[in-house]
Amino acid sequence: MTASVPRLSGLSRRAGRSPRHPLSPLLRLLILTQLAFNLGFYAVLPFLAAHLEGAVGMAGWLVGLVLGLRTFSQQGLFVVGGVLADRYGIRPVVLAGCALRITGFAWLGYAEHTGAVIGSVLLIGFAAALFSPAVESEVARQAVLWEKDGGGDRTRVLALFTVAGQAGAFVGPLLGALLLAVDFRTACLAGAGIFVLVLAGHAWLLPQRIPGREQTPATGGLLLLLRNRPFLALCCAYGTYLLAYNQLYLALPGEVERATGSQTALAWLFALSSLLVVTAQLPVTRWAGERLAMRRSMATGLLLVAAGFAAVAVARPAGWTGPAGLLPAAGFVVLLTLGQMLIVPVARAWVPDLAEQGRLGLYTGALSSVSGLIVLAGSSATGVLLDAGLPVAVPWLVLAAVPVAAVALLPRRG
Repeated sequence: MTASVPRLSGLSRRAGRSPRHPLSPLLRLLILTQLAFNLGFYAVLPFLAAHLEGAVGMAGWLVGLVLGLRTFSQQGLFVVGGVLADRYGIRPVVLAGCALRITGFAWLGYAEHTGAVIGSVLLIGFAAALFSPAVESEVARQAVLWEKDGGGDRTRVLALFTVAGQAGAFVGPLLGALLLAVDFRTACLAGAGIFVLVLAGHAWLLPQRIPGREQTPATGGLLLLLRNRPFLALCCAYGTYLLAYNQLYLALPGEVERATGSQTALAWLFALSSLLVVTAQLPVTRWAGERLAMRRSMATGLLLVAAGFAAVAVARPAGWTGPAGLLPAAGFVVLLTLGQMLIVPVARAWVPDLAEQGRLGLYTGALSSVSGLIVLAGSSATGVLLDAGLPVAVPWLVLAAVPVAAVALLPRRG
């Protein structure tokens, strides 16, 4: 199998851990792009459900359907954006995605009926399915080239990309909360305005053609991907992590409400997770890069995630409530976030070594799409598990066993 960029041995990666030159202007632009994407997105979407139930008057099941359609139009179609980026380059795909996001946010701000709401959220989701795999695949490709030139470990670039995205996800809701003091439409138009700036900046700064990025046919790559067992193994392991991460929204709220009688503390636990990533991601990545190969880094991250579930399982039979009852949940969030910091940058950095020549966009998109399907199936099973009336520790022990089992799925390379 031919990689889309030259492979490096673990020794050469370690030898280049001390940066010898700064990031390229293109890499800096793409990293700032991730921050801007999440800033605009999270200024609007965290408040969508409340808006649909209150101002629009939708039933709960319909709100869930709308949110599910947005997720599917984004994560499920990442592979489409990846294929288009391989075929036409990232510039037209990113610009088209920004234009769709602007249209979707503006439409959502004025949508008052179910059809308009669904149409707008589908545009918002599909916009990300275009620009995110294009940006992520080019960041991964540029990071490997930077590593090859002696800049340092590629994983550090992907970690910086993660930090930028998390910073946007942290600041975005704060901005949205301020804008909601006016109304939801103002928040939507502000989100659209952010993407207008992103569109203008990228129309000006993104190169028409990026050296070394080949344009490949849109057909023929999927069959090779489906035969690529190491890559599919990485998708399965990464999907297991995403399934665990999804428990922040599925299992954790119930545990917080059991311990405190409300879900108020949930926001603080989410803020804790975001702050940990923003402040500790780069030091954790630097530490892991000096000691762990990619496979061992992901394996360690999965075991930390499992330890987070196990911490709740051990404490749950005691039935603690109040502040003491929140300690296991907080431990779960901290361990899950530490695992995330080891897993996410490495998974993205590993894809170029497993992708076929000229198909990095396809493989980057497929990583999200395949993992998203795993989360979709696994979340349904988790919901059944949590509602099955089992002894209180059992669901958390089962959830702990899943990332442990995923360690065996990791590719042997790396």
